[in-house]
Amino acid sequence: MANLVVDIGNTLVKIALFEGDELQRVEQYADPAEEEIDTLLAGYNIAKAIISSVRKEKATWLLKLQDRFDTINFNSTVATSINNHYKTPATLGPDRLAAVIGANRLYPGTNNMVISGGTTITYDYVDAEANYFGGSISPGLNMRYKALNYYTGGLPLLQADAGFDRSSGDDTASAITSGVQNGIKYELTGFIESYTNKYRECNIILSGGDSIFFDTLLKNSIFAPYIKIEPYLVLKGLNAAIQA
Repeated sequence: MANLVVDIGNTLVKIALFEGDELQRVEQYADPAEEEIDTLLAGYNIAKAIISSVRKEKATWLLKLQDRFDTINFNSTVATSINNHYKTPATLGPDRLAAVIGANRLYPGTNNMVISGGTTITYDYVDAEANYFGGSISPGLNMRYKALNYYTGGLPLLQADAGFDRSSGDDTASAITSGVQNGIKYELTGFIESYTNKYRECNIILSGGDSIFFDTLLKNSIFAPYIKIEPYLVLKGLNAAIQA
C-alpha cells in the first residue's frame, strides 16, 4: 500500500509515492497530463492521498485525481505533529509548514532550522519540542536575477552560475552574479549564525530546488559540516502529516 503525495507549487507540480516513510518515486511537471499521472500510478495500490497547493484554481487533472482517491487537503489543521504558534495560521504557506513537519519527522527531539530555496527563500525553525513560531521570507535566486533585469533599463537577464567563486565582479555580468549570489551567501550565513548562536545544537537543513546550489555557496563556510540536504523535505513532511 502506498501513500500518494501531491505538492503544487508556484511553478512546478511534484507527485510522490511513499511506502511508510520511504520515498519510492517522485516526478515533477509544469502541468501534468492525465496520461502521465496514470503512468506514474500504474502498479501502485494507493492507501492514502494528500494534496498541498499554493494555487487557487484547480486543474482538471487534479479534480479527476480527487475523484479517484479519498484525499486530504493539507492545511494547518492537519499539522498535528507540531505545535504551531504562527499568529495567522491560515496565511502560512503550506510548503513552509510541511517543511518543518518533515524536519521534525526526520530529526525528532532536536532543534531544526529549515532553509528552502525555490521561487522564494524561506527560513523556518522548529525546536526540539516541536514548537514552531514562524520564520522569514526573501526573494529567491532566479527572482533576484529577473528583478534586476525587469526593474532596470540596461541590466541583462542572467542565469545562476554555480562555478562563480569571486568576491566581486569586474564587468556588468560578473558584478550582477556577484551581487546576487554573494548576497544570498551572506544572507544564508547571517541567518544561520543568528539561529545557531541562539539555539545550540541546531541542524541546518537545506531543501527545495536550489538546495544543492545553496550547499555550493556554503561549502567553504564554518557551517558546512552541520548542513543536511533534504531536497524532498516538503514531500516527506506531507507524507508524515497523512500518517499522523
